[in-house]
Amino acid sequence: MRGRLLTVVLVVPALVVAGCGGLGSDTSDALVTMGFGLPDEHATARVAVFREANPGVDLRITEGAFDEQQFLSAVAAGDPPDLVYAERRKLGGYAARGAVQSLDACVREHGVDLGRFRDAALRQVTYQGGVYGLPEFSSVRLMIINNPVVRAAGLDPAALSTSDWAGMGALTDRLKEVGDGRVERIGFDPKVPEFLPLWAKANGAELIGPGARLDDPRVVEAVRHTTDLVARQGGWASFKAFRDTFDQFGANNQYVTGQLAAMPMDSWYLNTLATNSPDADVTIVPFTDRDGRVLTESGGQAWAIPKGARHPELACRFLVTMTDTPTWVTAATARRDALAKAGRPYGGTFTGNREADERIFGEVFDPRGNPILAKGVPVVLSLQDKAFALPPSPAASELVRAWEGAVNRVLVGQQSPEEAMAQAQREAERALKRVGGR
Repeated sequence: MRGRLLTVVLVVPALVVAGCGGLGSDTSDALVTMGFGLPDEHATARVAVFREANPGVDLRITEGAFDEQQFLSAVAAGDPPDLVYAERRKLGGYAARGAVQSLDACVREHGVDLGRFRDAALRQVTYQGGVYGLPEFSSVRLMIINNPVVRAAGLDPAALSTSDWAGMGALTDRLKEVGDGRVERIGFDPKVPEFLPLWAKANGAELIGPGARLDDPRVVEAVRHTTDLVARQGGWASFKAFRDTFDQFGANNQYVTGQLAAMPMDSWYLNTLATNSPDADVTIVPFTDRDGRVLTESGGQAWAIPKGARHPELACRFLVTMTDTPTWVTAATARRDALAKAGRPYGGTFTGNREADERIFGEVFDPRGNPILAKGVPVVLSLQDKAFALPPSPAASELVRAWEGAVNRVLVGQQSPEEAMAQAQREAERALKRVGGR
């Protein structure tokens, strides 16, 4: 989840927890959960379900953001938290490095049907046939197009496509507003370096996996294509400075003000638009590859139990409860009701649990006639089971840093796409050699 990340400490009553030590220290009776926050009913209602089912557990929350290096150091020192909540793409890497435990026995003991989890989400936390995490939220990536801006340029928003790479430069030129190096409208934001896996996949290339290379000509072409789109719009410094002025989470966001024509975006942003600018005139369509096929990337979080956790049985019970279908429905209902009291629509809760989503969107979903939700939610639901996800790698975090750093060097004009991705490949090889995997 976005926002502040907190550390959750569950303590058996009558046991005192000291205020110092490592992530899993203090007493052998404290259950420590790292990286989880309580920003809304999605979290608080599910924690309440666990507490009601486990009245002998006292829940205490203290702030503490998830820190990868701190976590890995704690595991290496034999003093980890009992649960960790992090991005799925990271958890797959932790599994490959032996930093988190297999959940195979846990899911068997609790009768968890892994078939209810979405394939892409489950693949991210599966390593060498074993499951190392249970998926939580699930987002996909799609296109959000500003209709008035595109129509003013004499174009049909529904016809705007990411398939025609050769024509995207001219399209961007037609939609942008840049004068004397000053950006007044972004015509197309390719969202790099963050979305490079999507663009590379659209060009037929993988960034992680057997045979994957960051200097693959298809990856280099994706980097050149996307960074060129930015260069055409004033260059990275001006482009980013202008984009940073967006009121992205407010009523005067870039779609309302006309500061942006189109971009790929994570699906969670639809709820932000629906809440803050329900009358924004947008078209919501899938991202497509160069052959015109629908393409999207899955993202989200998962729960895992670190190696050396003191209370794996209780940790198992906690993560099974948090990702169970009835728990999600309870949380979705609580979220809907809270939003209704504020006069706001409920755009649904997208999870890695297909069964939970079916119930949420069949029983709880309450868009209240919001046009953005009416248009966007069916698109998101149609994409969930079509998504790909980056596979686990022992060096997942290092690989992401390598390719994102490479794209940034191209954006600022420090290197050509070929030079940058060649350097990224060398960095990737060193990282993989250090951890002994692919």
